[in-house]
Amino acid sequence: MSWEIELQEALIAGRLAAKAIMEIYHQPFEVEIKDDLSPVTIADQSADEIIRKYLKSVFPDHAFLTEESSDDRSRLNNDYVWIIDPVDGTKDFVAKNDEFTTNIALCYKHQIVVGVVLAPALNEIYYASRGHGSFMETPNGVRRIRVNDKLNDLTVLLSRFHVRKEEWDAINKHADKIRHTATVGSCLKACQIAMGKAEITYRLSDGSKEWDTAACQLVVEEAGGLLVTPQGRPLTYNRSDVRNREGYIIANRKENILL
Repeated sequence: MSWEIELQEALIAGRLAAKAIMEIYHQPFEVEIKDDLSPVTIADQSADEIIRKYLKSVFPDHAFLTEESSDDRSRLNNDYVWIIDPVDGTKDFVAKNDEFTTNIALCYKHQIVVGVVLAPALNEIYYASRGHGSFMETPNGVRRIRVNDKLNDLTVLLSRFHVRKEEWDAINKHADKIRHTATVGSCLKACQIAMGKAEITYRLSDGSKEWDTAACQLVVEEAGGLLVTPQGRPLTYNRSDVRNREGYIIANRKENILL
């Protein structure tokens, strides 16, 4: 299957949401704290509604798993599930550093087949469909993206808000290969690796969920990289437990899964 129709519809939904997000971004907004102590704004909620409403109108038989909607688990009986994070990096959104994304992925039988990552404040879109490569779109046009093949003098991308001791331990252990670090928000870390601008990022905790990784996993994989558990297994999706319990590593090459 080409998944071209699904990809194009996901891009439309994402652009609609991005427009609403940026309208809110450029004006004062309130920040609420959810039960898990993570922040949420009207941008998260509005974008979630826009994306779900649009995709449901086009694919009425598909199920949804989104960060901002309740999960009744009926999706577990559906082969087609849209996995959505309307604003990935809400802390970045609140800080107004521009490094937040909107993530839209289609899961088919537990595998991601369409992935769209929009960075509305940066005017960038990263997207992929299974078997057809990864692409980056800017106001200057569209180009195919690919990981680099570096095995030394590596750059690790760090989260601004979630770096753990275990991650620093891995970086320091492999200081002979890992020579540079940089801080990048949200799913943009994966996109930077897919573009060949860095080689590794770690999330060695259970703090992420399916909607944090679904879209960017396919963008990375179709660019020639990997998003895997610390044991080297690719993540699967539409699980009963949506939390990525083992954490994950993103790398340009399997040789760079360094722990």
